[in-house]
Formats: sequence, C-alpha cells, structure tokens
Amino acid sequence: MDEDQQAILDCQMGKSESYRVLVDKYKMRAYHAALIFTGNKEDALDLSQEAFFRAYRSIKTFERGKKFYTWLYQILKNLCINHIQRKKKKSPVLTDVEEYAGPDLYFSPDGRPDEIFEEHEMRDVLWTAINKMKKDEREIIILKEFNELSYKEISEVLDIPIGSVMSRLYYARQKLAKIMEDMV
Repeated sequence: MDEDQQAILDCQMGKSESYRVLVDKYKMRAYHAALIFTGNKEDALDLSQEAFFRAYRSIKTFERGKKFYTWLYQILKNLCINHIQRKKKKSPVLTDVEEYAGPDLYFSPDGRPDEIFEEHEMRDVLWTAINKMKKDEREIIILKEFNELSYKEISEVLDIPIGSVMSRLYYARQKLAKIMEDMV
C-alpha cells in the first residue's frame, strides 16, 4: 500500500492527523492548478484550501484504488469553475510566469549567464503561448506536461475516454508548437 492510500485509510479510520501527509504532498500542485484556472494568487490559495477541506470532509467516500490527486483535482476544478462563473470573468490568463513555475523549477541555473537568459526567455515564450490557447487546450497541456498525470489519470479527471485524451493532447501540442513558432 502506498503512502497516499495508507493516509486515506488512516483518515477513514478516524486518524485525522494522517491527512497532513496528503496536504503536504499535493498543496503546491493544487495551488498551481487553481492559479492556472483563476489567474489570481489569493483566489488560488483560497480555492486550493477549500478543495482540501472538502476532500477531507468526504474522505470516507473515497474509493480505494483511485488516485488521491485526480479526485482532489476534480473537486478543485469544480470549485474554480464555480468561482469564475460567480465572478463572471473571461478565461483567466496567468500573467506571473514566475509564480507558477518558480525561478528554478524547469530550468537549471547551472550554466553561463547567456544560457540562463536564453532559458528564461524560452520559459516566458512558452507561458505566453500557453496563455494564448483555449482553456480546454491549456488544461490538458498543464495536466500532462506540468502535473505529469498519465493518460488514464487525465481521463478520470476530465471524465473523457483515454482516446479523447490522446487526441486532445495531440492537437493541443500541435497548436502550442504553432503558436510558439509564430512568436519566435
């Protein structure tokens, strides 16, 4: 039994302190996912915390064998969509690239200054391109490439067949490549 499943089982048996394992493991992923949806740091923090609270309240209904993060993501996504609808906003655009990626998350600072500068410029181009995509395209790219979910996990999160995941991801990658090509 992996660490997630053990923590869930402990919580279902009344050992609420075990939930901390899940929160610590997934809090940054949840925050970043909410930030992608809302484009707002405060809203992302509030919504990710609310998702953890709701998941904890419903932990007894969690099905064994499922992945905790995919379940949490579904809760978080619904909270974000409802929040956005209440605020009647357009599709959010993440403007603070450093907030999502962090300065060293995807690019190593070990290198010459010109290499570091080039890597930072490419990261900015990437996030600008991602923000030009439709919400659904952006979401599937984020789930696969940044959250590193499997096709099966994405299928569960988005409630679509695996074949559709593969197809949507293929076309989203094609579009991202085209947008980046046009930008460079």
